[in-house]
Amino acid sequence: MHLSKLNVQKIPAWSGLVIPDEYLFSLPEKVLQFGTGVLLRALPDFIIDKANKKNFFNGRIVIVKSTRSGNTDAFHKQDGLYTVCIRSTSEGKKVEENHIISSVSRVLSASNEWDTVLETAANPQMQVIISNTTEIGITLIKDNIHATPPESFPGKLLSYLYRRFKIFNGDVTKGMVVIPTELIPSNADKLLAILQELAHQNDLEKSFLNWLNNANYFCNSLVDRIVPGKLAITDQEQIENSLGYKDELMIMSEAYALWAIQSDNEKVKEILSFASENEGVVIAGDISKFRELKLRLLNGSHTFSCGLAFLSGFKTVKDAMADEHFSGYITQLMFNEIIPSITSNTINKNEAEIFATKVLDRFRNNFIDHKWLSICMQYSSKMRLRNNDVIINYIHRFNKIPSHMAMGMAAHILFMKTTKGTDEKFYGQYNGNQYLVEDQHAALYADYWKNFPEELLVDEILSNEELWGGSFSALKSFKIKVSYWLQLMIDKGVLFTLQQHDKQEYISV
Repeated sequence: MHLSKLNVQKIPAWSGLVIPDEYLFSLPEKVLQFGTGVLLRALPDFIIDKANKKNFFNGRIVIVKSTRSGNTDAFHKQDGLYTVCIRSTSEGKKVEENHIISSVSRVLSASNEWDTVLETAANPQMQVIISNTTEIGITLIKDNIHATPPESFPGKLLSYLYRRFKIFNGDVTKGMVVIPTELIPSNADKLLAILQELAHQNDLEKSFLNWLNNANYFCNSLVDRIVPGKLAITDQEQIENSLGYKDELMIMSEAYALWAIQSDNEKVKEILSFASENEGVVIAGDISKFRELKLRLLNGSHTFSCGLAFLSGFKTVKDAMADEHFSGYITQLMFNEIIPSITSNTINKNEAEIFATKVLDRFRNNFIDHKWLSICMQYSSKMRLRNNDVIINYIHRFNKIPSHMAMGMAAHILFMKTTKGTDEKFYGQYNGNQYLVEDQHAALYADYWKNFPEELLVDEILSNEELWGGSFSALKSFKIKVSYWLQLMIDKGVLFTLQQHDKQEYISV
């Protein structure tokens, strides 16, 4: 039996699921969503579903599949229904839940059904637009918004808003709340600026620009949830047997969820009524605090430790967290170095420590196979964007070198020791095994390793302004500490070096 509206009432009562009530399928469409990705389906769509089942928000989602790859057959076959399997470890206890999500009304292909997408602009109950088209999606390209469809995501969005403006004759009450979830700072501000430029390029009337700017609400947002997506075949078969149905769209997610939306407008809060019944949703006038905590303690700690973990022989995050030396390293990194460097008037020590404790709990999740090699992708840019400021802040505040950060930097430099293969890609070597390095600066690092002796290597790399923006040029003591750890890794091995983390000394600048 396949999951569908027809079959949902046939699911055995012993499955432990909350079966969607039939009235949920007749709720009006209120949300247009660009993107079918697992993060959207396990976070905003999940959150809206929970609110609907509690009689809040009471609206369904029309999803627009923006890319040409793949198809929407599974969504049609299952009437938009799918299962989210929550699998986590929280405070040492397992969390296992299965939820049938009924918030998706239909899925439309932008390539083949663009006219149908535009027809939804005539729906007066449409209120919200959500997107996750990857960071590349929020970029300006020359685009014809009258094409079927426009090429870019901003072009499609502007086309939709322009159609709505025309249908409702510029009615200021028919604007939309636009919430991009792409993982870039000030995502809504950047999206609006692109729409404004596209409107000029397409010679749209001034009255539309006024409506775009004044009748719509563009809200910066931040999403945080680990969603591995499809389950392993054996795990999915086991869950399907226990639930009594097949589901081609079943996905797995951790329990932790955060959707921070920036707005202090009361009308926006009223429209986004689903927030009132979901503790994972925060609507605030300033969400920079949430971004800073996630960027530094979750993303940043991952980046400091990914090369170290991989070169120590750990394949996944959960494997590394089971090792006392690695677990001790990342805990001390967070609590002794990152947190002291990010506390401020807006982030106090206590809330940073609570967040860090949750992050460590999430890293220990035995249900998720998060591979370190995947985390190492675009390693150099991640190190700069996530960790440069943290290193500098620590040194300036305490006038000493953050030794755990220096060890992470040393492992980064060693991981980036590569040679070019016959396929023009760059490969590193670890214990006789070859690994692919996917990094825009891979060739630059390869040249450094080829042309400089080890005793000069760190100084040369950390003095490169293209890589670091000049952040470390004058920090001689930091370079010395990084060089010390790098040499120990080369002489004794990375795992041995990791085991020395609790013997570190914090030297003064």
